Amino acid sequence: MANESKEKRESALLKSKQEPSGSKNEKSEKDEKKKRGGLIEYFKGVKLEMKKVVWPTNKELGSFTVVVLVTCVAFALLFWGIDSGVLAAIRAVCF
Repeated sequence: MANESKEKRESALLKSKQEPSGSKNEKSEKDEKKKRGGLIEYFKGVKLEMKKVVWPTNKELGSFTVVVLVTCVAFALLFWGIDSGVLAAIRAVCF
């Protein structure tokens, strides 16, 4: 079984070496042309994607803001508590 897989890898390697190099150059040239879409096309794409966005209502926005602020305060208190506990433990051990 190991010999079969080794033979398959070797044959795949030989096939990849035998591919004409011209086909790779043609592909890379096409890719470069696609990449150079231009600034105007970029902003057209941005405008098109922005039309697909579903914006939250004012009520949803307010509730999302409250959730974010409460979460930030909760984590700040949690980290403050952990930091104070670790500092108290260090002071108890070292001093």
